Amino acid sequence: MDTPNRNQRIYGNVPQPIRPDGAGGIDSGPRDVMRDMENPNMLVPPVTDSGLLPNLKFSFSDTSMKLNFGGWSREVTVRELPIATTMAGVNMSLTPGGVRELHWHQQAEWSYMILGSARITSIDQEGRNFIADVGPGDLWYFPPGLPHSIQGLEHCEFLLVFDDGNFSDLNTISISDWFSRTPKDVLSANFGVPMSAFNNIPKEQVYIYQDKVPGPIESQKVESPYGTIPLSFKHRLLAQPPIKTPGGSVRIVDSTNFPISKNIAAALVEIEPGGMRELHWHPNNDEWQYYLTGQGRMTVFAGDGNARTFDYRAGDVGYVPFALGHYIQNTGTQSLWFLEMFKSDRFEDVSLNQWMALTPSDLVSTNLNVGPEVLNALRKEKWPVVKYPGFSYYPK
Repeated sequence: MDTPNRNQRIYGNVPQPIRPDGAGGIDSGPRDVMRDMENPNMLVPPVTDSGLLPNLKFSFSDTSMKLNFGGWSREVTVRELPIATTMAGVNMSLTPGGVRELHWHQQAEWSYMILGSARITSIDQEGRNFIADVGPGDLWYFPPGLPHSIQGLEHCEFLLVFDDGNFSDLNTISISDWFSRTPKDVLSANFGVPMSAFNNIPKEQVYIYQDKVPGPIESQKVESPYGTIPLSFKHRLLAQPPIKTPGGSVRIVDSTNFPISKNIAAALVEIEPGGMRELHWHPNNDEWQYYLTGQGRMTVFAGDGNARTFDYRAGDVGYVPFALGHYIQNTGTQSLWFLEMFKSDRFEDVSLNQWMALTPSDLVSTNLNVGPEVLNALRKEKWPVVKYPGFSYYPK
């Protein structure tokens, strides 16, 4: 956080909605001081903020947890963040042996493994199967309509992202739910066994349940007469060499290096203390963000004088509507890590710095009334994250 201004020193550690120039006033009424301290740029917006941009932030901590034997889940959809129409997210944890039951979705599922390890299984429409173990920094992707499962090999936690903001993980198509809604004589005819074989099937959707930890993956192999899937559902994102720039790093993953991921593209971004995700925008779709570690702030510019700043920390979801300009600053003392995701087969962004550098300098100069000091500093190469000696990107 920035250095306390004169008014904050007078009133101790309780932040007040007063700018250093005196704008604002004391808030003496009922308030959540801890929440205000987490959102200094909403309590005292930068003077450059203006207009009526909608809320672009929601925390998983403000969602309802679904607790099961075997794990838990919580979700952020358009119900929680109405602007986020293109994507929804589920934060899930499984115990050792805990199972997210066999199921499928009408939406694509993209996942990032936050901690621990799990085993995933699936098949495709040709009967080709897939069984793999995933660990921290690994991704998986299941195309729409393909059945799959997830089982914890140890305590694990992961983020699931779906290409529809209206998606709810509690409204998926589950094998247990289908069995419970199918007459036993139909099940008997389908599988060629007596109806009594289904006397103990679940009476409703299981969702998550506790099982024993499975054995080594070699012991779990199931040979399909049609072979295994041709395009892997797994990608080792953290093992991917990053794009390193002063101030941090970026790892981009889309259909060019994870071919099965046709509906979702992403970048894993690291911003070091004092660094900034440069001023940029995305020309292909809205951006859905998940903050993994650290704290930062993002300002989104919507044109016609509209701009709004939000503070983010680990566990928060951010959102940027299509083609709106934005930047993200690290306001903490440790690296800020976050995922930016798109309903697209490709990751695309446009750098403000690079655009200006590749435009005739006379045109840039007369448009912005800037001189050689700015023009000579422009870069033709894109730096997704920037940091310059002597500059600090803490809130002012």
